[in-house]
Amino acid sequence: MPEPVQQPRVGFLGLGIMGARMAANVARAGFPLCVWTHTPGKAARWAQEHGAQHAATPAEAAAQSEIVISMVVDGEQVSGVMLGDEGVIASAREGLLAVDMSTIGPAATRAIATELQEAGVEMLDAPVTGSSPKAQDGTLTIMVGGSQGAFERVRPLLEAMGEVIVHVGPTGQGQMLKLINNAVGAANAAALAEALLLASTTGVDLDAFERVLGAGSGGSAQLMLKAAPMRAHDYTTLFKTEHMLKDVRLCLEEAQAAGAPFPAAAHARDLLLAATGRGRGEEDYCSLIEAVEGLAGKRL
Repeated sequence: MPEPVQQPRVGFLGLGIMGARMAANVARAGFPLCVWTHTPGKAARWAQEHGAQHAATPAEAAAQSEIVISMVVDGEQVSGVMLGDEGVIASAREGLLAVDMSTIGPAATRAIATELQEAGVEMLDAPVTGSSPKAQDGTLTIMVGGSQGAFERVRPLLEAMGEVIVHVGPTGQGQMLKLINNAVGAANAAALAEALLLASTTGVDLDAFERVLGAGSGGSAQLMLKAAPMRAHDYTTLFKTEHMLKDVRLCLEEAQAAGAPFPAAAHARDLLLAATGRGRGEEDYCSLIEAVEGLAGKRL
């Protein structure tokens, strides 16, 4: 009888809305797991609940891991957990693989990957899409940038968290595709909000609106996921407005550098910014309906 395959030891850095759910799926899949997060005491509580170890610093988590995953907010946080005095690089050793699943943009990713590589640590960028329900179910879409060899090494681990896992090219390309995806999603959400307000203002039945658009060329994931919350003004957070705003801004920076116009994303950015200005930054990005209503002086 063949020997059972030994799962690699995993360090997971970041236990927010997405990270906590993703790490839970890693633990359920049987990977030996050590977790760390910024909030004092949270990693210890999470580890006790899920049968994992916890670490006081990212360096401590990395020291006992073969693969370390980061799932934090932005480039500054990724740089801190990877390159800081108590970051992954502080316990760097040949063969350690770092996988950043945050959304930070290709430029920041390449810069961090270069510094890690000089310390003998290879890095993949593997941002995700699907929001918290798919993180909970382990059905995220994961787009991976980096070497083919590292991708194959980490694929079984990614399969514990995702359903669609695609190697999209060299370092940074996972980030670029994620930014484009989120910008398109934000643009669709903006169009949906404006269409809902137009339909409501002109007397169209909104149940009929959803049914007809869903069966026709106006259908989209945003219609399916966000029409009902927009109508109810229910901004229960699945993906924060401020995080979507960050992603769209990053996409527009890349578009400007590439000389590629993306006015639909620019419009979505302005609505997300206005919703954030109305105090909705911590709530779900479907709150951009508030900005549309404010422009029109009307409410659904």
